[in-house]
Amino acid sequence: MTAKKETKVTKAPQGYVPALQALYKEKVLPALLKEMGVKSPMAAPKLTKIVINIGVKEAREDIKAMEIAKNDLTAIAGQAAQVRRAKKSISNFKLREGMPIGVRVTLRGARMYEFMERFISIACPRIRDFQGFNPSFDGRGNLNLGIKEHYIFPEIDVEKSPKAYGMNITFVTTADNDKNGRLLMDFMGMPFRKSGK
Repeated sequence: MTAKKETKVTKAPQGYVPALQALYKEKVLPALLKEMGVKSPMAAPKLTKIVINIGVKEAREDIKAMEIAKNDLTAIAGQAAQVRRAKKSISNFKLREGMPIGVRVTLRGARMYEFMERFISIACPRIRDFQGFNPSFDGRGNLNLGIKEHYIFPEIDVEKSPKAYGMNITFVTTADNDKNGRLLMDFMGMPFRKSGK
């Protein structure tokens, strides 16, 4: 039995605090409290997790595509990706229950802040003709973004990953509505499309 090649994930040194996490505590939190007119830090919205999904329809014919997508997502997130399987069979999509259909990773804590910082400062400027994101919130203060190509992340080796995968990124917050969720994301530096352009 041959061992599968997996992307190595290293642990952060003890006591390490990502720059974006420090920024939230030092500048974003006080700004949110002032803007919202509340005194308790517990009332201010914060980021709880980031969920990244990649759908791999090619996995039905070629299981290697799933392995490539899994390794790519592991490299992007810095955490081992999980293979997602179909919960039920759908004949129109040639889908059987239990068939691998995508990969997912859920980031929390330091890795969550690290990913968001890299996403905003490194990946977003690499998007072709980027004008900012549409603020697509779900009604409960969570932001959903669709990315057409995962090549925007410098961790991806184009030679080892010949196909560009689209991905969905969900920023889950404690905000009770979209207004507060948008406020949090604005202060965190998320590049939204300017209205009127």
